[in-house]
Amino acid sequence: MSRFRIPAATLIGVVAVLTAVTSGCSAGTTGAASEADAAGRTAVTLAGSDHLGGAPVHIAQARKLWAAERVDARIVMLSTGRDALNAVLGGQAQLGVVGDLPAVTAALGGRDVRIVAELSRFSDWRLLTRSDRAITGFPALKGRRVGVPQGTNVEYALSRMLGSAGLTAADVTVVNLAPNQVPPALARGDIDAGVTFPGFYDAARTALGGRYAEVRFTGYTARTLLVAGPTARDTATTAVLRTLVRAGRAQAADPARAQRDVVAQSNGAVQSAYAAAFQPKYAYGTTLSAGLLDQLAAEAAWAKSTQGLPGPADRRALRARVHPAPLTSVDPAAVTLP
Repeated sequence: MSRFRIPAATLIGVVAVLTAVTSGCSAGTTGAASEADAAGRTAVTLAGSDHLGGAPVHIAQARKLWAAERVDARIVMLSTGRDALNAVLGGQAQLGVVGDLPAVTAALGGRDVRIVAELSRFSDWRLLTRSDRAITGFPALKGRRVGVPQGTNVEYALSRMLGSAGLTAADVTVVNLAPNQVPPALARGDIDAGVTFPGFYDAARTALGGRYAEVRFTGYTARTLLVAGPTARDTATTAVLRTLVRAGRAQAADPARAQRDVVAQSNGAVQSAYAAAFQPKYAYGTTLSAGLLDQLAAEAAWAKSTQGLPGPADRRALRARVHPAPLTSVDPAAVTLP
């Protein structure tokens, strides 16, 4: 089983790496849609992003849990769920660990994406700012420059922050930044505030020192999803889900070890202190819950109004994008969708 990280991926870069790296995969397999080999092993390429949100993937990798399902897993870590989704849609990976918003926008755009499980939920968001900007609440964002990685869950988190104060994106100047660019942009004064992934909260604190300030927000629960693309087969997806359920049980039995597993698998992207502080803030469980459609519908309505995407945003259309069969075969009780 092989694993590697691409800090700033493009689809061209992903294709090149996946073509070049064959270590740990079945002999004779090619591409993301490989068949099972003569020994019955299945090669699966999984594109990931959020280390903590997708913790079961890293636990499975650290503990070699894939072998029990005869899965040869290649885990490709990308900068955002948007990048992971692009790898899935482009056929460079069969499965992807993505946020709910990228999955919704892909569905509205008519792309072939199927949601096969929720892996975790997270709601401890922060608006990062500077003490000299006097932003102590969300109403103070009006007229300010706000940095955010557009096209990700973080952008939707910002919309919810603004909405809580009766504002919209039209009331601020939105600056599209990569997740790791938000802290230095704040330090330079290029933006007045920013929203980014939790892994960069400490970087902002370090970059700003005594000028660091934040406003907490719990009004949006982001869901980390496992999605399947056009090259994914149900047999492979089911084997992956069985492995992730097993990893989730191991995580619940020993959370401290699970944190160490994620840190070890991150290749330096996740520090021990960060995992200890934030991994407990995620609610884990390989499920398809009753509340998923409500959230997808709310995000779809927002995406259509802000991005002009053409697809239907009603619950029936979004339900068609959820594919429960693999998880139902693994754990029927985990599927509570209407």
